[in-house]
Amino acid sequence: MALEVVTKPTKPFDGQKPGTSGLRKKVKVFQQEGYTENFIQCILSVVEGLEGSTLVVGGDGRFFGKKAVDIIVKMCAANGVGRVLVGQEGILSTPAVSHLIRKRKTQGGIVLTASHNPGGPEEDFGIKFNISNGGPARDIETNAIFQGTTTIKEYKICPGLEIDISSIGTKEFQVGGHNFVVEVVDSVEDYVEYMKTIFDFNTLRDLLQEKEGGKSDFKIRIDAMNGVTGPYVERIFMNELNAGPTCAVRTKPLEDFGGIHPDPNLTYAKELVDAMRSGEYEFGAAFDGDGDRNMILGRNGFFVTPSDSVAVIADNTSAIPYFKTGGGVKGLARSMPTGCAIDRVASKKGVACFEVPTGWKYFGNLMDAGKLSICGEESFGTGSDHIREKDGVWAALAWLSILASQRRPMREVLLQHWTTYGRNFFTRYDYENCESAPCNEMMKCLDALSSGSLNGKEYSNSGKTYTIAQVDNFQYTDPVDGSVATKQGVRILMSDGSRVVFRLSGTGSSGATVRMYVESYETDASTYEKDAQEVLGPLVNIALEISRLQHFTGREKPTVIT
Repeated sequence: MALEVVTKPTKPFDGQKPGTSGLRKKVKVFQQEGYTENFIQCILSVVEGLEGSTLVVGGDGRFFGKKAVDIIVKMCAANGVGRVLVGQEGILSTPAVSHLIRKRKTQGGIVLTASHNPGGPEEDFGIKFNISNGGPARDIETNAIFQGTTTIKEYKICPGLEIDISSIGTKEFQVGGHNFVVEVVDSVEDYVEYMKTIFDFNTLRDLLQEKEGGKSDFKIRIDAMNGVTGPYVERIFMNELNAGPTCAVRTKPLEDFGGIHPDPNLTYAKELVDAMRSGEYEFGAAFDGDGDRNMILGRNGFFVTPSDSVAVIADNTSAIPYFKTGGGVKGLARSMPTGCAIDRVASKKGVACFEVPTGWKYFGNLMDAGKLSICGEESFGTGSDHIREKDGVWAALAWLSILASQRRPMREVLLQHWTTYGRNFFTRYDYENCESAPCNEMMKCLDALSSGSLNGKEYSNSGKTYTIAQVDNFQYTDPVDGSVATKQGVRILMSDGSRVVFRLSGTGSSGATVRMYVESYETDASTYEKDAQEVLGPLVNIALEISRLQHFTGREKPTVIT
C-alpha cells in the first residue's frame, strides 16, 4: 500500500537567511508550525537531481533533533528522494556527515546542529545543507534557499511514514508511486574506519595504551562536552587506541549538553583546563557540540592557539601517513582573521598559502581543485582535504601523531616551532549578544576608515608605538571559480606586520556578536613564553580606542577571550 503525499499551503517566515553555517535560531522559532518545513522544502528545491537521489541526515543530538529528523525524512519521501541515510538515534558528527556524503557519493546532506551554541528547549537549534562534495553549501545554494523562503507557498510531506531510528537497518516504503528507502546507519563505524587509513593507529596505540598495572606513561584527557563526539571518542581513544576508560569525560550526547556551553575554548571548557593544570596529563583536547571544533592543551594547561595548531600540523605532515601517500602537501590556507603562523610554514615548504573569508566552503573549493591540503580557522577549526569540513577528532589524532613522532612535551614542540619561525601572538575578544543597531554603526564607522584617513598615523600605548599602514574591508576573489566575497571584515594593518580585525559574527541565533582579533609577530626569543595578553595588551588598547568598541557595545569587557 502506497503512502499518501500531502501538499500543505504555507506562507513565508521572515529571517530564514542561512549564515556561514546554515540557519540558527532558538528552538521555539523552529517549533513554529510550518517553520522547519518551509526551510527544508527550500533546501530540497536546490538539490541537483533530487528525484531518486540519496541524502544524508544527522546531527549533534541537541533538543528538537529527533523531531527534525522525522520531519525531514517525511519531506524527503514526499519530494521524490530515493534514499536517506540516517545516523542511529539521529546522531552524526558534522565531520562524519561530510565523510558519509563523499563515501556513498550522495547528492548531499542535511545537518542538524547549532555547532558550539548552547542546546535545550530554551536554547539554539540549527539546520544546514551540505552539498555533494561533503562541504557546506556555497553562496549560490544559500542564496537560492533564502530566495525560496521569501516566496514559498506550499510544501510536501508524507505524514503516514513512520520510522524507527533507534535500530540500525533498512526499510523500504512506497510513497506516491516511487520507492523510498530509509537506511539507519552506525553513526561511528564509517568515520572510525576512515581515520585508520589516515593515521598510524599502531603508533598511537603504543603511545597511549595502558601499560602493566593499568598505568600509561602518556596520559590523555578528552572532553566531549556532552556533544556528538562522545561515541567517536569512546570508540577511537578508549577502544581502538586502548587509552583506558578514564581517558575521556562527558562522552554521552545530551540534548541540552548537560547545561554547559559546548564551545571548546579556555572559558567554556574550564573543566578540562583545570584538569590539565594538575600536571597529571600530557595531552588534552575538547570538542564542540557537533564535533568540528577542537581545543588542544599540553601538560600544566599549556594552551595551543588554533593559529599555532594548524601551523604546527602543517609543518609536521611527515608524522601523518595520509600526507605521505596522497602526493604530499598541495597548499595551505587560513581564514582571514586567523593568525599568520601558517603563512611562514607555507613559505618554507614552497607551497601556496591562501587567505580566505570565514566559512569552510571557501576551503572546499580550493580542495576540490587540488590546490589545498591543510587549513584552519582561529575559531578552533582545523582540518584537511580528507573531508570538506573542519574536524575536531582528526586534529587531536594529528597532534598525538606529532607527539608520538617527536617524543617530547607539547611545550617543547611549540618552542622549537617558534625558534624556527618566530611567534605570531594572537588573541580574540568576543562581545556576545549585543544590540545589533549600534554594532552595525560601529562597523560602518570602521569601514569608512578604508578611505585612508588613518594611513601613516601613529598610536602609542604602554611604551609601544604602532603606525597604521592601511585600513581595508577584506575582499576575496576565489581563484577557482572567480566568485567575489566582499565586506568580510575590517582590517587595520600596521607597518610592522601587526594586525587588528573586526567582524560581526554570523553564527549566533540572536543579537550581534562582535569579534576583535589582534595579532603581533615577534622574533625575540625572550618573548616566546610570555602570556599573549601581556604582549598584545598595548595593541588591544589601541584597537579599542580606534573602534570605540566599548561605546558601541555598551560592554567594558568581552564575554570570552581566546
